[in-house]
Amino acid sequence: MHKLILWGAMALVMVSCTKPKEQKPPNIVIIVSDDHTRQAVSAYGSTIAQTPNIDRIADEGVLLTNAYVTNSICGPSRAVLLTGKYSHKNGFRRNSDSKFESDQDQFVKHLQAAGYQTAWIGKYHLGKDPQGFDHYEILPGQGYYYNPDFIVKDSGRVNRTGYVSDLVEDAAENWLDRREDDKPFCLVIGHKATHRTWMPDLQDLDKYDEVTFPLPDNFYDDYEGRQAAMEQDMTVDKTMILGYDLKMYAEDTKDGNVSRLTPEQRAKFDAHYKPIHRELDSLNLSGKDLVEWKYQQYMRDYLATAESMDRNIGRTLDYLEAHGLDENTIVIYTSDQGFYLGEHGWFDKRFMYEESFSTPMMMKYPGVIQPGTKSDAMVMNLDIAPTMLDAANVEIPEGIQGESMLPVLTGEEKQGREVLYYHYYEVGEHNVSPHFGIKTDRYKLIRFYNQVVSWELFDLEEDPKEMHNVYGEEHYQKVQEEMKVKLLEAIKKYEDTEAEELFHEDISSTEIKRK
Repeated sequence: MHKLILWGAMALVMVSCTKPKEQKPPNIVIIVSDDHTRQAVSAYGSTIAQTPNIDRIADEGVLLTNAYVTNSICGPSRAVLLTGKYSHKNGFRRNSDSKFESDQDQFVKHLQAAGYQTAWIGKYHLGKDPQGFDHYEILPGQGYYYNPDFIVKDSGRVNRTGYVSDLVEDAAENWLDRREDDKPFCLVIGHKATHRTWMPDLQDLDKYDEVTFPLPDNFYDDYEGRQAAMEQDMTVDKTMILGYDLKMYAEDTKDGNVSRLTPEQRAKFDAHYKPIHRELDSLNLSGKDLVEWKYQQYMRDYLATAESMDRNIGRTLDYLEAHGLDENTIVIYTSDQGFYLGEHGWFDKRFMYEESFSTPMMMKYPGVIQPGTKSDAMVMNLDIAPTMLDAANVEIPEGIQGESMLPVLTGEEKQGREVLYYHYYEVGEHNVSPHFGIKTDRYKLIRFYNQVVSWELFDLEEDPKEMHNVYGEEHYQKVQEEMKVKLLEAIKKYEDTEAEELFHEDISSTEIKRK
């Protein structure tokens, strides 16, 4: 009898150990900004900006210090996020002429099938027919900063008065208020900030007026040995427009953002920018003095535009806490790519150089990721889709090219990717040549084509600011050949047939060919 009781007790213990109480699927909130770079995030050590609310996500989870994108441009980056596939696989290579086929496989559709409620609020930039979402309220195209229109599912186009970051957050909270409480949810919040032309919330216009920003030490880069960099058209000096970009408007400006302002809003806007314009006229600047004035005004507008976004990310986090959702909700913050804040004399993105190729990324996952963690693992925006499916315990489709980050972030695996693969396709915009390449922990190899046909190789340990192209130098011959082998392996792994053909095209290691 005693033996029977003992065996019965042991059986109960075994059952309780092998079948733990089933956990609820985590809710998911993905916050995607536009052109917000790591240099402007204080969690990454920025000395020019404070982003306390974005930093909260890192403080409560993990800061990813080696996060990168597959294609540094707005729409294609969002397509990668949704599909977990490179641009040549999801079909959205370029903003200029690509169409996103929203009926293709996307991770949100698998979450829907698993019982998740899904929504996209804010900038979508992939057309007007999102699929995989129970609800959407998206900005048409790029959208406007002031008094923007939204395309609302089942309601059509509506206009709302206010500043875009506030309105996006309002819509996100309204959807959360209306959702079914007994189902998990996946919400994507797409902020317009900090996209060109950097229009701050009216309350933030004066935020950086008294700040003088240090010039990056390669602001006056001469691009020696880097032909593609030499031929770009994205400099603060020559490309940044005093009227369009820096609001030094003529009285009859037809700028779409400004013309949407109400008379009361316009009065506040003019009260800020008109005195600056008058001062500029009185200074009569030229040469480097004018270029550096433009840089200061650019930085003030860019960082002031980020203020409202950070404030509204704080609202998102506060909402989750106030409604008892924060302990079972994954929150990711990332940008669609990095951005240049004067490095190499530039603004914008596109290049595979670090400031554009890298992206801020942080994630909190209570009970799974230890708060205050920093991870140096190399990851990509390509990895967000499979990571969310993994977290939701939903099977990752075979066609997804990304890899779940959870094994690395939980310590199950010790390192992430060893090689990052990149391919930028757009032709003409800012005169940046299309290119593809790879990055390892130390080296970066890039193959430019179309306008400029050339190779570039960088030793990031010796040259972290990518000023010295060592391709063709005798000292780096072995590294060069090893990197080419790794590049071809990556091209084949991701089935990029266009890049494979270009890789094998015979061009001289010393002569740069221009088309």
